[in-house]
Amino acid sequence: MHSLVVENAQMNPADLFDLMPDMAVFARVVDAGNFSLAARQLGSTPSTVSRRIKRLEEALATRLLERSTRKVRVTESGAQVYRHCRDMAAAASGAVDAAGQSSGKPQGRVALSAPTAYAKSVIHPLVPAFLAAYPDVDLQLVFADHDIDPLESDVDLVIRATSDPPQGLAARQLGRVRWLLCASAEYVREHGAPAHPRELAQHDCIHLGETADDNRWRFTRGNETVTVAVRGRYIANHAGARLEAAESGLGIATLPDFAARDALAAGRVQAVLADWELHARAYRGPVWLLYPPNRFLPPKVRALIDHLHAHLGQPT
Repeated sequence: MHSLVVENAQMNPADLFDLMPDMAVFARVVDAGNFSLAARQLGSTPSTVSRRIKRLEEALATRLLERSTRKVRVTESGAQVYRHCRDMAAAASGAVDAAGQSSGKPQGRVALSAPTAYAKSVIHPLVPAFLAAYPDVDLQLVFADHDIDPLESDVDLVIRATSDPPQGLAARQLGRVRWLLCASAEYVREHGAPAHPRELAQHDCIHLGETADDNRWRFTRGNETVTVAVRGRYIANHAGARLEAAESGLGIATLPDFAARDALAAGRVQAVLADWELHARAYRGPVWLLYPPNRFLPPKVRALIDHLHAHLGQPT
């Protein structure tokens, strides 16, 4: 690492300016985890990205990445360099945002992540109105079922369903997620509607199948708690697919309420055991919009926060 300090000390300002684009590319490669994804995000090619990283390594006289065919590993020196490159990229983004703030007009790109099913069923339908209201703002919607930290990523806002929102982030509630059991009227006519969760063992049930015990459904009603092992001929870890299967009469599906809302209103499915609370393992409970606290919020981010809260900010 000593050689890196010496090289930097000997660099003139022109050389440093020339390296800034390469530093930004390096930060993006580390964030993406491989050259191909970073290249797609940058609108470039993997070979061009690789050449930029090699040029940066030569200029800094240190190896930044250990390369393999599918991913990259950051070296010890690379980890230290990455932190500065990430801060540089963040500062550049902040400068652009500051210019937008001074003009008072929302503009630029804003990124929002949300769980896949929630993003598709709840957030995506709100996008056209937002883009129409703010013609100078571009919106990136990230479908992600893993937790993303807005402090450590390029995402401005994160939606997460949890009863315990993380410390260190500002949070605004956007409602709640409740899980339902739904079946078609045809299925209920043919097989009957269960009057108690234990009767589900005699029905075709459509569940996620993501873990070994996903077929063990737990219910509560008042002081009573019941766990029942269900089975069925169709298993799918996509809410839309389970809904369509229920509409087709394949069985009783477990669904988040937002995914089933339109089908219930249109009568394509009906709720089963609606007086019982289903405790799903997937995201449930309060839905939070999360973002860094006490942080300068550009108009584009504030506009999206206000848009989402106006449409979803009445807890149910």
